Amino acid sequence: MSHTLEWNVRLHLFEDEEGTTKAHAVLDTGTTELIGHGTAHCHPTDTNVPEIGEELAAGRAMRDLAQRLLDTAEHDIEGMGATRPRSGEAAAWLM
Repeated sequence: MSHTLEWNVRLHLFEDEEGTTKAHAVLDTGTTELIGHGTAHCHPTDTNVPEIGEELAAGRAMRDLAQRLLDTAEHDIEGMGATRPRSGEAAAWLM
């Protein structure tokens, strides 16, 4: 039995006058939302290139979102009665 879902990710970028860029990545599954956050700071001696700050902040927000999604899945797996694998063991769900 197969099915198809579409999840949407929105990425919001904000930059302030001090060269700090913040990103919020919002995953909308249709039933819930998860939000990842990322920040990038321009070093005072570096040339301020907004695109680089945006890339760093967005990448960090996406990485944070991915970790939150994995944590949620782990929590859901444990809620089904599965136990965490011991060190060196692989869990069937995680393969």
